[in-house]
Amino acid sequence: MSTNVSEINSEAGARLVAAARHGSTAEADRRNVNTDRSGYTPGTLPDGVVYATSINDVVETMVRATAGSIPIVARGAGTGLAAGSAAKAGEIVLDLSGMNRILRLDPMEQIIVVEPGILNAEVNAAAGEHGLFYAPDPASTAICSIGGNIATNAGGMRCAKYGVTRESVLALKVVLPDGRLLVTGRETIKGVTGYDLNALMIGSEGTLGVVVEATLRLRPLPVATATVAAFFPDIVAAAQAASAIIAARITPSVLELMDGPTLAAVDAALGTDYRSRGGAFLLAQTDGYGAFLEQEVLIQAIEPLASSYEKATDPQRTAELLRVRREAIPSLELLGNVCIGDVGVPRGRLAEMVTGIEEISRRTGVRIFTVAHAADGNLHPMIVLDEGQPSTEGPAKDALGQMFHLARSLGGTLTGEHGVGILKRDWLHDELGSDSLELQHAIRRVFDPLGILNPGKAI
Repeated sequence: MSTNVSEINSEAGARLVAAARHGSTAEADRRNVNTDRSGYTPGTLPDGVVYATSINDVVETMVRATAGSIPIVARGAGTGLAAGSAAKAGEIVLDLSGMNRILRLDPMEQIIVVEPGILNAEVNAAAGEHGLFYAPDPASTAICSIGGNIATNAGGMRCAKYGVTRESVLALKVVLPDGRLLVTGRETIKGVTGYDLNALMIGSEGTLGVVVEATLRLRPLPVATATVAAFFPDIVAAAQAASAIIAARITPSVLELMDGPTLAAVDAALGTDYRSRGGAFLLAQTDGYGAFLEQEVLIQAIEPLASSYEKATDPQRTAELLRVRREAIPSLELLGNVCIGDVGVPRGRLAEMVTGIEEISRRTGVRIFTVAHAADGNLHPMIVLDEGQPSTEGPAKDALGQMFHLARSLGGTLTGEHGVGILKRDWLHDELGSDSLELQHAIRRVFDPLGILNPGKAI
């Protein structure tokens, strides 16, 4: 362990790190866990890092943290998009990425028990060997961890049909701030004994406890999948087509929307030419025994609006089309610093939302690129900033605020799946109201009376 107490803010924090089996106060290590993928950068570095590799490591850390009233920021893969795991001076980062084992996989019961640091894609790879899959499918599946997915109740591309993370987590082991180990949920599909603390933990953004084990529900791999890629004159037409698909009473497993500027960014990064085919892109998949029957209904719904469409006829082409969507954020990151919005609106109002986003971009002069999980009305308007431009003040913050207010005016929400973190707290009261916030603050105090878990984040 490398220690330089003179560089850190808290003697108590230094002692906690020194007592850990694996810890560091080296500047390089503190800088490495300073922020996440949100684009937000705290002005200072955390005081140290504890690298947990077992439940006991987490228990001991939290016992010491409670004894010294030391703030703790739990961290997984660092792919969060709301600054939920950003850490500053006076705080200690509890890095869970080393807790990355599969503890048990039961093909009969279709469950898998994992540690929080395992990656989403690794869970799916293990499940796939038994003809199963884990449904929540963030675009960052290859690099995001299950613990982080649980912290934000992550969704992704398949959630309109299969549900978000909350619908796929049956049970948890959680270390409370005082070091007690709490078990929530159960391994059975049904169970209503007591309050649903399992659901409460999911989406709590590391403010109630530290997840150290999760029992996840798996599902059988679909017997068939049918893929359609459609291009449209503009994003408004594509959004109208997405709403038409929902109105046709089918439930696609994937329905992803991308605007023209995002397509152009992907083309530049991958050497493709999708932007030349239209001003917006809609990728749709149906699955199960009726996949191809549903595909025909889907095509009928979009044909009046589409410039062109294609059916993917082999797995390689399907993978190429899915890659277009998954590479959206990495491609935009090549253009500048990316601040990713995460609003949700009723599915029939997608077109109004994308029209409003374009107007906000014109009014503020901020570059905004839009992708969306269109089947559930979850849009990701992404602001791309030049180096040195802040996302937490000036035109960028003005644009974010206007997008949140627009979503709310359409009956929507300021965050669909990324969480509140730091970036969205300014608008929290507008959505929840005083009574709800007061109750949620009280719940947080029950779990964490000292306020040491992820202070300043979420609620």
